[in-house]
Amino acid sequence: MAKAARMSVWLEESRPGRGRRSEQPSGLDRERITSATVKLLDAEGLAKFSMRRLAGELGVTAMSVYWYVDTKDDLLELALDRAFGEPEVSGMGAKDPDDADWSEKVRRLATEYRALLVRHPWISPLVGNYLNIGPNSLEFSAVVQRVFARTGLPMSAQRGAIASVMQFVYGYGTVEGHFRQRCADVGMTQDEYFRRTMTTFTAPADKPEMLRHAEETMAQVEAGGTVEQVRDLDFHVALDLQIAGIAALVAREGQA
Repeated sequence: MAKAARMSVWLEESRPGRGRRSEQPSGLDRERITSATVKLLDAEGLAKFSMRRLAGELGVTAMSVYWYVDTKDDLLELALDRAFGEPEVSGMGAKDPDDADWSEKVRRLATEYRALLVRHPWISPLVGNYLNIGPNSLEFSAVVQRVFARTGLPMSAQRGAIASVMQFVYGYGTVEGHFRQRCADVGMTQDEYFRRTMTTFTAPADKPEMLRHAEETMAQVEAGGTVEQVRDLDFHVALDLQIAGIAALVAREGQA
């Protein structure tokens, strides 16, 4: 008989063993285990994470951790939901007749999401692997929907608007977070890593335009700027284009 597919830690049924309170490992609970998981993922990344490594960090045996979760996937899903509780989105999208500027809400939401992805580079590979139906993930999704509902777009168009902005931020934040992690892994600042790359890589002679944007970035860095400042500028220009597109669609829908 084929093994049933794992769905979500949030849908699992309680294991009978969890009722044996007298046998539970002392000093442990899901909150502590989840916090330690997030801390370990931030410090060492997703590839190095293991139940044994987590147990060592907690000072217990791996079997003690398994009392509270069935699999490593459970832990990763719990950590993912914990991270989605970090963005400052409380109240964002609530109905307020004195605050009609939906674009500012979109900007704030996009900025918070980008910061989350950069702060925790391990998040992006997990987002598409799990159902993301934990309480924090659901609240974040609800805020996203409320914010985009305020654009005035019909429901059918709101889905595309959400995809346009949030998928853009996901991609931008993922690349940014992984680049920062790569620099940290090799012991360089982002500016140092960028300079090293620019001085060792040569574009093919038949494609001189390949490095044009990178060279412009290098010039800005050499003039006293930073890679992060250039990246921030690029992000906000791109986000402006996303918002302008939504505004144009809102105007078109209003004329229909």
